[in-house]
Amino acid sequence: MERRVVVTGLGAITPLGNDVNTTWTNMKKGVCGIDTVTKFDASEYKCNLAGEVRDFDPTLYMPKGEVRKTDLYTQYAVAAATQAYEDSALTAESVSPDRFGVYIGSGIGGIHTLIAEHTKLIEKGPGRVSPFFVPMMISNIASGTVAIKYNAQGPNIGIVTACATSTNSIGEAYRVIKHGYADVMLAGGSEAAITPLCFAGFISCQALSQSTDKNRASIPFDKERSGFIMGEGGAVVVLEEYERAVARGAKIYAEVVGYGCTNDAYHMTAPNPEAVAPAKAIELAAKEGGVSADAGVYVNAHGTGTPLNDKTETRALKKVFGEKAYQLHVSSTKSMTGHMLGAAGGIEAIASVLALHEGILPPTINYRVKDEECDLNITPNEAAKVQCTYALSTSLGFGGHNGCLAFKKI
Repeated sequence: MERRVVVTGLGAITPLGNDVNTTWTNMKKGVCGIDTVTKFDASEYKCNLAGEVRDFDPTLYMPKGEVRKTDLYTQYAVAAATQAYEDSALTAESVSPDRFGVYIGSGIGGIHTLIAEHTKLIEKGPGRVSPFFVPMMISNIASGTVAIKYNAQGPNIGIVTACATSTNSIGEAYRVIKHGYADVMLAGGSEAAITPLCFAGFISCQALSQSTDKNRASIPFDKERSGFIMGEGGAVVVLEEYERAVARGAKIYAEVVGYGCTNDAYHMTAPNPEAVAPAKAIELAAKEGGVSADAGVYVNAHGTGTPLNDKTETRALKKVFGEKAYQLHVSSTKSMTGHMLGAAGGIEAIASVLALHEGILPPTINYRVKDEECDLNITPNEAAKVQCTYALSTSLGFGGHNGCLAFKKI
């Protein structure tokens, strides 16, 4: 028998704040978390803007000794997972270890560690490479570290699907509970890739905006968009089987009702302009969740601000909903956070859940110039007070990965 799945905890470290409440408050206000890079000297780079996490203290979530043995991306994951766990009011006694799992992924993983240890190798020789190099670098270690912290002995996978990582992590965790393999899952993603090497790589593949104005850099659906702005952070949710959540008196934010996962099978980085596969992912999630545009639907779009992505995503929504696509309430919170890569789907799922929970839809900020090919209602510049029944959160990643989550107000 298929089981219902609900969201009972939220945690986030983002360019808008180091907890969910601060992040969400700033989202509703339309605050821009993008500014000049401070983590390295980017003055000679074609892009020198980013959505950086500020004033983060990992010792609030981990002992100092453990901090020294973990990459920044793992620290973000542990912080977000800790917040989500505490928000859910779970305890060690309230869930059996073998029924408690963790799906936390990262698009890039421990890139800070990789760069630092490679520098040691070149400058000082192989004997100076840290014995913690490999476990600090690998992309599954965040999921494993969180499992150790909470004795979560159930399903555990570190999903890596580029910018769709968090969405796939939450979607697959939803299926694990729905089909009876676990009762509680911590799911989401983290990323800490604001480094000279990653900047150079994304600039070389012409993905980043070269705008020098932070208010005209990450501008999804705007006709003058020219690329994305890199962000960082971690975002994790607690998913739980509905009956046990109710029985323990848990706070329920929303129900997860659908999930779609497809691949373009087209190009390493560019989306297929026909939008067939992303449309299929949206259709699968919407059909499973019984999503009807007539009932009021909020779409937290992938909305990166690249010329091809936003146009393709608009086309995908039109393929699924036809003329009713114009009834959808769409926005891209990347206009405020930048693109958090492997963590993007996590914070966007949280924004979707809170939009349903509070009846407030976050805006697409800094929108000025209409694009005839991106002509849906993208909630420009100011939050909207709208009571929606459903929310869809979409993600499109390098490698052709597409994911869509469907949530329902409860």
